[in-house]
Amino acid sequence: MSRWLKVTPGVLAGIVVLLLLNSVVVSNATKDAYVRDTGARLVDTSAGLLQVLDRGNGDGSPIVLIHCYTCSMKWWDGLAPLLERDHRVIRVDLLGHGGSDKPGAGYGIDEQASAVAEALAKLGVVDATFVGHSLGGSVVTALVEQSPQLAPRVAIIDQAPDDSFDDESFAQRLGYWPIIGQAESRLAQIVPKSTVRGQYDDAFAPGYSMPSGFENPDQPVDDLRAMTYTAYKDTHDREESFVDEAPLDQRLAATHLPLLVIFGAEDQIYDAQEAIARYRQVSGSQTRLIPGAGHSPNVEKPEAVAPLILAFARPPKTAVKAKAQK
Repeated sequence: MSRWLKVTPGVLAGIVVLLLLNSVVVSNATKDAYVRDTGARLVDTSAGLLQVLDRGNGDGSPIVLIHCYTCSMKWWDGLAPLLERDHRVIRVDLLGHGGSDKPGAGYGIDEQASAVAEALAKLGVVDATFVGHSLGGSVVTALVEQSPQLAPRVAIIDQAPDDSFDDESFAQRLGYWPIIGQAESRLAQIVPKSTVRGQYDDAFAPGYSMPSGFENPDQPVDDLRAMTYTAYKDTHDREESFVDEAPLDQRLAATHLPLLVIFGAEDQIYDAQEAIARYRQVSGSQTRLIPGAGHSPNVEKPEAVAPLILAFARPPKTAVKAKAQK
């Protein structure tokens, strides 16, 4: 016992030193942008390089897709092709995500929105329908506040008006604590992918087979591992601050823009019925529930989501011309 008592303080001190060193290294890590997805390109903005994928009918009205937290443009793989026949469809990886730059700062929601707007301006995108999934819903809200002429229509998928709808567990909160969060981030890079995959169960309906929603069954894990800890924590914290300052329904009501809100009926992160009830108070809003889908109906039920977005988006130019000729 006496020998154990002598050794333990030294062991604990060593562990503490290692944890502190890890927290410094992980917190200061950055990653450069690269073309991660076939057909994508990097667009330079004042905030950094964003990976953008621009496909579909170049003569059609644009639809811009913004992904969720710890996700990437790959979360639109099932939905985007259903929109591309008649529309130009642009997918963007947010800063800190996917193939985009992962700098040491700049993850505020307004900053993310400004970077996306800058990239789209360079691509000549105007009068677009913006679709944001979860975190993406906050980003597109900030974007239309800044540049309503760029995005005169907004669709939000499974993003509650504020964080009062989210019952984040103690274990989830630990991931953002100093030292502990950095240690978890390091472990997420080295533990078996099956262990990390379990963290995404709540992002889908109960019992949903996550690998069936992606060409790469480990896409969610790879997207999480692509992030730095700074991007992971700061994006979370800055999104919380954004909706605490003013909830999304109030922000969107002030824009007076057409709004479509889509929720999976079996969302495990937010109470879909309560969230939709709040959005229904926005004048002119449309709300839809997708049966059998959870927090990510764009992945789980793209064939149910696509008709809703197509009906909401500005008609393709060819349809407008045909109507005029009649």
